[in-house]
Amino acid sequence: MTGSSDCVVCVDVGSTFTKAALVELGSGRLVATASHRTTTDTDVMDGYDACRAALDADPGAPALACSSAGGGLRLAVVGYEREITAEAGSRVGLSAGARLVHVAACAMRAADVAALTRARPDVVLLVGGTDGGNAEVLLHNAGRLAGSRLRVPVVVAGNVGAQAEAAELLRGHGKTVHACANVLPEIGRLDPRPAREAIREVFVRHVIGGKHLSSRADFPAMVKAATPDAVLAGVELLADGIDGDGGVAGAGDVLVVDVGGATTDVYSVVTPHGEDATLRKEVVEVLWRSRTVEGDLGMRWNAVGVVDAAVTERLLGAGEEAGLRAAAEVRAADPAYLPRTGPERLVDARLGELAVTVALRRHGRGSGKDLRDVSLVVGSGGVLRHGTAALRRQVLAPATGDLTGGWPLPVAARTVVDESYVLAAAGLLSSEHPATAARLLSHHLGA
Repeated sequence: MTGSSDCVVCVDVGSTFTKAALVELGSGRLVATASHRTTTDTDVMDGYDACRAALDADPGAPALACSSAGGGLRLAVVGYEREITAEAGSRVGLSAGARLVHVAACAMRAADVAALTRARPDVVLLVGGTDGGNAEVLLHNAGRLAGSRLRVPVVVAGNVGAQAEAAELLRGHGKTVHACANVLPEIGRLDPRPAREAIREVFVRHVIGGKHLSSRADFPAMVKAATPDAVLAGVELLADGIDGDGGVAGAGDVLVVDVGGATTDVYSVVTPHGEDATLRKEVVEVLWRSRTVEGDLGMRWNAVGVVDAAVTERLLGAGEEAGLRAAAEVRAADPAYLPRTGPERLVDARLGELAVTVALRRHGRGSGKDLRDVSLVVGSGGVLRHGTAALRRQVLAPATGDLTGGWPLPVAARTVVDESYVLAAAGLLSSEHPATAARLLSHHLGA
């Protein structure tokens, strides 16, 4: 056995691959890693079993898991005004590891409910009104959802004065309801944590089992979060470190870009300075710890979307589009595709570079955060972990060199690749074993 019962198996059941890490408690030492294709065609625990066997872990070692298999967490947001509470709910949903599939604002009509139903969300986040403010729209929308054919959990995170009545409406029609503190208790102040925790609980308790990814009871029992939620927790710990005896220094402001098979996700943890720390310039406060997900940018399922976005951003050279689009179509048709030759790897690197460029532009332009003080840029995803040093530099170059992208680039950032995929593992460990998680990050991504 390579590990003892003093170790924990941390598993990410991804859309393409299942990755596992065996981590020693206390020291944060990474004992072993393993990966296997995600076995959604049979039972996702088949891939997990293969990973665990490759780790040669002690049978007594517990397992913690996160998952984005089966499409991850699909979230719809229903709010009061698109520019205020619906926007607040959208930002909170992204920070909770969800993929936003629909946003509805104002008093919903029958057509709005139909559009929401067609989006097939796993969870609905119902928001609206500041505390003590408007309650009419929140209650109206609760009634619309109550009378709909949707059979998914509803997280109510709007005006606290109307929450009990809204929840009663929904439960009266057999809906599963979780209520929590308002995401926007007052104009200009965003409170994401309670809704983020509620969405995590709903995902673990209701969504994972509902996707029928496994017939075994031990799978939902070990899943603790959606993968992006776990990664964000790891990014936050990487930035902050931990205090006290045996503490671990944080890295400061951090920017992470994760290039996946279906999406490209960007995470940033930034400390506001000067007037940004005290003044509220917007009706929806900037989330200084946030994630954006680009559902049209992926190395396999959405490879064609990378080419489309690159055309829109005018990133392609003369005569480049036709060949790159043909290669992207091959990858989209076969998500298990692996490059075998040098030219094929170069195409993968180019697609990765374009996905990073577009995703960072969108995150930088839309987040409202100044990223110039970012001290650490972390790249993640198979195209980076399996690439040569030269290809890694190519894929990550936009993070510090996209001078025409219209976003505030880091001025003097160190760039690393999460080769052993420790961010997700650290995020899974951060709740119960924060010191172990922080040491794991320091060993692999620290200075």
